[in-house]
Amino acid sequence: MDGPNQTSTDFFLLGFSGKSEQEEVVFGMFLGMYMVTVSGNLLIILAISCDPHLHTPMYFFLANLSSVDICFSSVTVPKALVNHVLGSKTISYTECMAQMYFLFIFGNLDGFLLSVMAYDRYVAICHPLHYTMMMRPRLCVLLVAISWAITNLHALFHILLMIQLTFCSYNAVHHFFCDPYLILKLSCSDTFINDVAAFTEGPLIFLTPFICIVVSYAYIYAKVLKMPSVHGIRKALSTCGSHLTVVCLFYGAILGVYMHPSSSYSLQDAVASIIFTVVTPMVNPFIYSMRNCDIKGALRKIILRP
Repeated sequence: MDGPNQTSTDFFLLGFSGKSEQEEVVFGMFLGMYMVTVSGNLLIILAISCDPHLHTPMYFFLANLSSVDICFSSVTVPKALVNHVLGSKTISYTECMAQMYFLFIFGNLDGFLLSVMAYDRYVAICHPLHYTMMMRPRLCVLLVAISWAITNLHALFHILLMIQLTFCSYNAVHHFFCDPYLILKLSCSDTFINDVAAFTEGPLIFLTPFICIVVSYAYIYAKVLKMPSVHGIRKALSTCGSHLTVVCLFYGAILGVYMHPSSSYSLQDAVASIIFTVVTPMVNPFIYSMRNCDIKGALRKIILRP
């Protein structure tokens, strides 16, 4: 692996600790969180699919978000678990590039779907009489399709830049997955173009959905202030509480970790990235189910069904 142009070498996912006792604890935590993530989000999808009353735009977007959360977590955690069981820390060059590609897609899809859900709430609260006409099924499908298209193009762009790099030494990644910023630090090529792309196009993809969310909630806030009754205000805010909680959790982590050049990326940033790669997909179904009577009712029917 000491050749001058090692673009197909293996990478070594070191995780966060070299101590076997701590690795066993981390393995148990990741296995438990992954099982909760998959089962919780599958329950949300099943509840929405089985209850005709939940066949509305809001729950259509929520089902898509749950599907993306399962995929997002499945990109990284299973590989880490398998490596632990096999006593291996390696991931091939091709697997690493593929992992980063899907990380870009599903990580950004979360943001785009959250912005679409914010727009849905804006229409429901600010234009309730025109909600059915404005949020037509065809428009809902189109919004999701556009989100997929943009995130796929974004992922393809960054991976095409990534595969131009060379890796000429022992490629140890102090993480449990191929974090793009840590991979950039391992390259023996000039990563200036990659850093420029990450610092310009990257924030554009991250912040565009965030700005849409902020604008949507600014209109919602203005509308809520004009409501004459306290009951109306509470009802409006209750439909947004779960979504706002998820938005804060998702963007609070991602903006703090990835909005700087790869050269300043630290182990603390790698630890923080677990919040949106593992924790956020796990807690999303709990946030939505605990604060949503319709979801709780649908889940109760499924569980109590003879």
